[in-house]
Amino acid sequence: MKLIKGLPAAAGLAIGPVFQIKAQPVRVDESPALDPAGEWGRLLAALEVARMQLGDIAAKVREEVGSNEAGVFEAQSLMLADPDLLASIRERIENQRENAIAALTESAGGYVRALESLGDAYFRERAADVADVVQRVTSILRGERLDPAEGLAAPSIVVGDDLTPSQTVMLDKSLVLALCTARGGMLSHTAILARSLGLPAVVGCGAAILECKPGTKVALDGGTGEVWIDPDAEIVAGLEAKRSLADEKRRIVHSLRHEPSVTRDGKRVEVLANIGNVEDARVAMDAGAEGVGLLRTEFLYLGTERPPAEEDQVAAYRAIIDVFRGLPVVLRTLDIGGDKGLPYLDLGPEANPFLGVRGIRLCLARPDIFRPQLRAALRAAESGNLRIMFPMVATLGEVRTARRVLQQCATELRSEGHRIAADIEVGIMIETPAAAMIADQLAGEVDFFSIGTNDLSQYALAADRTNPATGELASAFQPSVLRLIAHVVVAAHARGKRVAVCGELGGEALAIPILIGLGVDELSMSAPAIPAAKQILRSMDLADMREAAASALEAEGPDDVQALVRQRFPTIV
Repeated sequence: MKLIKGLPAAAGLAIGPVFQIKAQPVRVDESPALDPAGEWGRLLAALEVARMQLGDIAAKVREEVGSNEAGVFEAQSLMLADPDLLASIRERIENQRENAIAALTESAGGYVRALESLGDAYFRERAADVADVVQRVTSILRGERLDPAEGLAAPSIVVGDDLTPSQTVMLDKSLVLALCTARGGMLSHTAILARSLGLPAVVGCGAAILECKPGTKVALDGGTGEVWIDPDAEIVAGLEAKRSLADEKRRIVHSLRHEPSVTRDGKRVEVLANIGNVEDARVAMDAGAEGVGLLRTEFLYLGTERPPAEEDQVAAYRAIIDVFRGLPVVLRTLDIGGDKGLPYLDLGPEANPFLGVRGIRLCLARPDIFRPQLRAALRAAESGNLRIMFPMVATLGEVRTARRVLQQCATELRSEGHRIAADIEVGIMIETPAAAMIADQLAGEVDFFSIGTNDLSQYALAADRTNPATGELASAFQPSVLRLIAHVVVAAHARGKRVAVCGELGGEALAIPILIGLGVDELSMSAPAIPAAKQILRSMDLADMREAAASALEAEGPDDVQALVRQRFPTIV
């Protein structure tokens, strides 16, 4: 027996044989293009087929997993239309007489090498996306079937170097017990998709995992990052018992998912969903969501050549409102910039896009984008309980300007004869330390706060949360981040305003007692996390959570905070 320690990417237990996915290097044919015009036409046809395939994959993933995960494939489709990439390929075909595969591989290879050289985890993931797209197009040009898991016929633990998004979603999930990779981090596509699909996963295991021969028995704990090669009977028995208990607990929690979340001493906590479209809304309602704490509106803007029309936005927002039948739906206005871009928004190059024109800054700079969305939200709100929330706020002036634009849109709509909501709540995201520190002033301008712990953590700690080298430093369990949250709650409550948490921390089991103990009023999370979160709240006393939160603020680091929660609330995990 051999134990390998990797990174715990997706909780869950699995025992089974290894099925190994081999890396598929791009084979380049050096033969020259005898007919450049024909070769260019052949490439364009292959790109169109690839776009159709990616569209089908995105639709499938959106339906089965969610809109965020589908965005990976929508972004890949946009890459195929990149004018600079196409110009480079065409120049190679027409002037250097390279064939389509060689021209594509060389041109895209330059992008991959440039992205990898930046030494940033986010850009490494984008490099992997480019390589994934190149693999797809070259397979089409060769007339080959892209099936990395050919031969997977029995339930297995899928092992690979670092699975691409396409490889992950193309797997037959009924035959996948777990995923295990040699490379990758906790925010890699493999990890994100595994969590969304409910598959246990361990990543970053090193080359040793690739030495396992197909069929080798492996045991895996996605919650601890442990992988046992040829596990002995004692390890297997222990994991089987642990899995049995987890399955029984999951069944009980699922059966109670529509019950309200009220602590044992009577504290009511709203548990809401983070969603991205109407399909997500239906899944969230089935999971027991009590509304939407974060509606990501980017789904309307991605994968298109132009901004969505006002009428299309009204229809989309109303469809989501209808699913929730009077429950609150918090619509976040367009949050583009940083790690998200749109082809029709020429933002220009930014040395550090996470500190550039994004969120509310972009909206205020582009009223042609902002105003139609606000008009659509106001019109849709007339048919339900819709609230508006502005992202990435840093100053008081931004909030006042945004509210002024909203009021102007309301006046316009009334003068045009449109029916709009008489009184719509307006809130902001607290994602910057600046906003957290002036929360007392901001609370006088809005109706509620929602804390985005992902960005708040990385900005507070000056640490990129997508970079494996700094990801742990950017933990929202850092006492410094918890103190910012506590400060925001006190400032908001002094003005009688609600505070929600909609970042990843809101759905973390170990974070729930700390957040509620700090006074957070609402938690918003991905749909799969809702049933367990509600059950955790029902099993606790507010007084105990307050004591734990007070201790967490005095802790020395995130590990101490998590250890504290495990000790005080051993039934959580």
